[in-house]
Amino acid sequence: MSTPADTQVDIAIVGAGAVGLAAALPLAQAGRSVAVLGPMNAPRDGRTIALLDGSWRLLAEFGLAEILADRSAPLAVMRLVDDTGSLFRQPPVEFRASEVGLDAFGWNVENAELVEALASKLRETGAIRHVPGLVSGIAQDEAGVTLTGEGFSPLRARLVVGADGRRSRVRAAAGIAARDWLYPQSALTAIFAHSRDHRDASTEFHTRKGPFTLVPLPGRRSSLVWLLDPDEADAVAALGEADFARRVETQAHSLLGAMRLDGPRGRVPMGGLSVECFGAGRMVLIGEAAHVFPPIGAQGLNLGLRDVMALREAIGDAADPGSALVVAAYDRARTADVRLRTGAVDALNRTLLTDLLPADLLRGAGLLALSRIGPLRRLVMRQGLAGGMRG
Repeated sequence: MSTPADTQVDIAIVGAGAVGLAAALPLAQAGRSVAVLGPMNAPRDGRTIALLDGSWRLLAEFGLAEILADRSAPLAVMRLVDDTGSLFRQPPVEFRASEVGLDAFGWNVENAELVEALASKLRETGAIRHVPGLVSGIAQDEAGVTLTGEGFSPLRARLVVGADGRRSRVRAAAGIAARDWLYPQSALTAIFAHSRDHRDASTEFHTRKGPFTLVPLPGRRSSLVWLLDPDEADAVAALGEADFARRVETQAHSLLGAMRLDGPRGRVPMGGLSVECFGAGRMVLIGEAAHVFPPIGAQGLNLGLRDVMALREAIGDAADPGSALVVAAYDRARTADVRLRTGAVDALNRTLLTDLLPADLLRGAGLLALSRIGPLRRLVMRQGLAGGMRG
């Protein structure tokens, strides 16, 4: 017996966060029938997203760059400062987008603003069906996957995309093994107004507790991501607004002058996750269902959007978007990129958490090399800071 058309789609995306919504747009544009399952909302908790050049170009394909232009600030300069007190501390290293022919490495926008813009664009796209209910059941057979949950009729798809985060139901249903771990850190997030211009520069201070990063927003405003050990994070988070702002100003060595809290605060425990593969059967993983690591170098969401681009390419014009050939092609495309970036971020974070001289020497030598070796510097800017720009 055939499946009714209203309960059958080519591709079902489980998870309606930024990565899941971003995946729906290019797949629908390619002529696929697409459903996105899950609530479309994001808390305003001080978190922002530095959308690197490659990610920004993907969003620009759907007119989102124009929508986000007034809500975002360019990242023309990215500055690394060794604030560990190490004997091998190097001078600050600055990367300028103009060195690789760009106006900006990317644009920083509030996470809630990004999700809102993506959701608005999705509603305008007739080929995308939104199911706000949460998925509770996933059953796979040779021909497809059936999704069930509260508030919607069973939905059948030829390919299921897991964009449902670190505790992914799709990953569990696909039988994909994952290794996860915790760091002895929590991230405090907030948005500040300040008395000095940021001059479109993002500054990442490397401290013994982890990175302390200020990223520009429109006007004299910046977002904060500050990694601390959990006990100190508790104490700092408990401060009143004025005391919290003064503590941040001190930690930033008054780089941006007097600071004032200009929005909600948030706190996120830090951990990492890696998977044995990026797809199995008729299911694939994108975003934090496939990789999690600390917020260093603006790699997190950008890596998820690289997943989206790779998935679009793997599917191409295949007659069956969930075929074994498509899933295998996607897995091959993501393995090296994700493992390299996850390993690099994990290694840097762990060297910050130790005061062993070999680790300090290694990190100091790395910063020195980035400041002095032109080809290495440009490679890092193109593949790391610009998110894998072309050209």
